[in-house]
Amino acid sequence: MSRIGRLPIEIPKGVEVKVNPGNVVVVKGSKGTLEKKFSPLVNIDVKDNKVIVTRNGDDKEERALHGTTRAIIANMVKGVSEGFEKALEIVGVGYRAAKQGKKLVLNVGYSHPVEIEEELGIEIIVEGNNKIIVRGCDKEKVGQVAANIRRVREPDAYQGKGIRYVGEVVRLKEGKTGKK
Repeated sequence: MSRIGRLPIEIPKGVEVKVNPGNVVVVKGSKGTLEKKFSPLVNIDVKDNKVIVTRNGDDKEERALHGTTRAIIANMVKGVSEGFEKALEIVGVGYRAAKQGKKLVLNVGYSHPVEIEEELGIEIIVEGNNKIIVRGCDKEKVGQVAANIRRVREPDAYQGKGIRYVGEVVRLKEGKTGKK
């Protein structure tokens, strides 16, 4: 049995979990509402303020989905109660970020500013000129938006300039040297 899949998910106060027909799980909390459809190869039950995920058989696909389904539901419960956030930092002379209404405007060395629209359920906060925080209740969406922002100007391998996650280590390469 899956070590992660067999663990029950505690439902905190203020969070409501419903399993609708067709294995559609709806999680409501103070930060928002998340809904996701899961495979019929796993059973999802809500008992005694806990979510229990079990599998029907012992096929390879069912074993793989067991732990994955449990982890996704646990992230949904955590997301609607606490939320998720990813922090990015901009490194480089003249590189900066600013917020204009619902848009994030990045000046990162291109001839034009790059604008990124805020998605539904995602909040983008700019601290100072060089720190960006992406917040939301859907872990997958928060990670994807942060990755899209980072992709605008990935860290350079020679000078280290660009957009990176806070705490990300960028290994710098040595520049070319002429042989004599």
